[in-house]
Amino acid sequence: MSNDDLLTELGASLINGNLTDKSLLSQTSEQPVFKVLPNANVIKIGGQSIIDRGRAAVLPILDEIVENLPHHKMIIGTGAGTRARHAYSVGIDLGMPTGVLSVLGTFVSMQNARMIHFMMAKHGIPFIEPIQFPQLPLYLAERQAVIFFGMPPYVFWQRNPEIGRLPAHRTDSGSYLISEMFGTRSMIYIKDENGLYTADPKKDKHATFIPKITVDELNALDLPDSVVEPPVLEFMKNAEVRRDIQIINGLVPGNITKALNGEQVGTIISAD
Repeated sequence: MSNDDLLTELGASLINGNLTDKSLLSQTSEQPVFKVLPNANVIKIGGQSIIDRGRAAVLPILDEIVENLPHHKMIIGTGAGTRARHAYSVGIDLGMPTGVLSVLGTFVSMQNARMIHFMMAKHGIPFIEPIQFPQLPLYLAERQAVIFFGMPPYVFWQRNPEIGRLPAHRTDSGSYLISEMFGTRSMIYIKDENGLYTADPKKDKHATFIPKITVDELNALDLPDSVVEPPVLEFMKNAEVRRDIQIINGLVPGNITKALNGEQVGTIISAD
C-alpha cells in the first residue's frame, strides 16, 4: 500500500491539485472546525479607554476579574493606548514604514501587559508571549487566566493599510484572532463606554446607544467612528467560530461578570 492510499479524497487533491483552485479551497471548510479551548473567554482591556486612566479604572477591573477566576477561564489581552499613538506620530514624522510602526505599537501593548501581569502576579496569573501559546492550556488549567499583549505578531510583516500608514491590525484585531483560532466561548472588549453608539457619546449628547447589530447593518450605517478596529468586522464575515463580539463598559461594576456569564450587557455585534 502506498502512502497515497491512506489519504482522503481531499488529502489527495491538496497534494496533487492547485492550491489557488477555488473549488478545491471550498472543500477545505467542509470539515467542522475543532474548538481548541471552548470553555475559555478572551477579554481585551482597552489601552486608551482603560489602562491609560491608571489605578482608578484598572484596579476595580482587575478585582472583578479575580472574583471570576473560580468560575471562568480568561485569556486577557491588553491595548496599547496613548503611548502607542505618540510612538506612531514620531515614527511617521521620521518616515517609518507600516511594519516598523507595528513593532512600535507591539512594544507599547507589551508594556501594558507587563504592568497588568505584575498587578496580577500575587494570584499566580502569568504573562505569555506568542511563542508560549502552546503552554496556554496548562496555564489555564492551573491558574484559570493568562495575560498577553493584544497586538498581533505581524510586526515587520504587517501589510500596508488601504489609507495612510498606521498598522490596521492592532490590539482589537490580535485579541479577536486569538478568540477565533482557539474557538473560545466569547470575545469581550472592555472599554469606557456602554458599547456602540451612533456617534461619540463624549462629544455628541444626542448619540443613540445600539445594543445589538450585525456587521452588515453596522457597515451600512457608515459611522464616522468605529467602536472596534474595522478589520475585526472583516474577520467576522469569514469566521468559523467567533461570529460575535461583545463591547462593555468596564467602569461599571458587575459588567464583566455579566458578560462572562453570557448576559446581554453593552453591545453585541454579530456576523449574521
